[in-house]
Amino acid sequence: MRFGLFGTGHWAAETHAAAIGAHPGAELAGVWGRNPDKAAELARRHGVPVFTEIDALIDACDAVAVALPPDVQADIAVRAATAGRHLLLDKPLALTLADADRVVAAAAQSGVASVVFFTQRFHPNVTGFLASTAAAGGWQHARATMFTSIFQPGNPYGASQWRRDRGALWDIGPHALSIILPVLGRVTRVAATDGPSGLVHLLLTHDGGATSAVSLTLDAPPEATTRDFVFFGENGVVEVPPGDGNALTAFSAAIDQLAEEIDSGTRDHRCDVRFGREVVAVLVAAETARVEGRTVDLPG
Repeated sequence: MRFGLFGTGHWAAETHAAAIGAHPGAELAGVWGRNPDKAAELARRHGVPVFTEIDALIDACDAVAVALPPDVQADIAVRAATAGRHLLLDKPLALTLADADRVVAAAAQSGVASVVFFTQRFHPNVTGFLASTAAAGGWQHARATMFTSIFQPGNPYGASQWRRDRGALWDIGPHALSIILPVLGRVTRVAATDGPSGLVHLLLTHDGGATSAVSLTLDAPPEATTRDFVFFGENGVVEVPPGDGNALTAFSAAIDQLAEEIDSGTRDHRCDVRFGREVVAVLVAAETARVEGRTVDLPG
């Protein structure tokens, strides 16, 4: 499968390009980026062409891998899907529900396969845990705490403007939701409030009445960084394990699963663009709840 890579930042170079280059069933067809010099440098590293036109790279590949800000990603995804190219996208799918809907509609109309890369969902031990936990049922509440610290010197993501503008809700909020939703189900109501150091706290109600509480920041004190996911219910208290691989092994698994979707003809991957759109809907509701200081109901 020939992948066109869109993006030239640290994530694009060290995860997307590296995993595609190492995968026995994938080939990097070329690179496009908003910075032509960085695109040319990354293309040289992998011995592939650099492209100056988006549609020219789309024409030269079977699937696109996108590691760009979400608003840029959405437009490229629509163009790629319309051209019949399969989609390996990053989270969040888009920054607006309208853009997410455009991606979903384009993928559905063309029939392409799609996978949105929520990193933890591609570690086999996490996937297995979520499946067995969801099957057990009886869960009443979940707690998720993700405190990261990306604005320290040397962090490759600290200069990302969209992360600075949108904060933890949009950057790591999708990761939290990707763990909680498979177990507790669709979100029906959202409340949100801010705290110090870029903190945002969400209180979610899910189908069936279960609740979850999510606390997020990108600017935690370095001594206070943590990742914690816990489910509470009739079967007691269970903690979600950390992934048993790294970003490269997870992205390689995403390539495998996209290929399986293509080969089988099915279009029901658990992290496809429809799930990506569901996550965006929760984030949009949470943003409204924060800004307007009210609880927001999501349509059924």
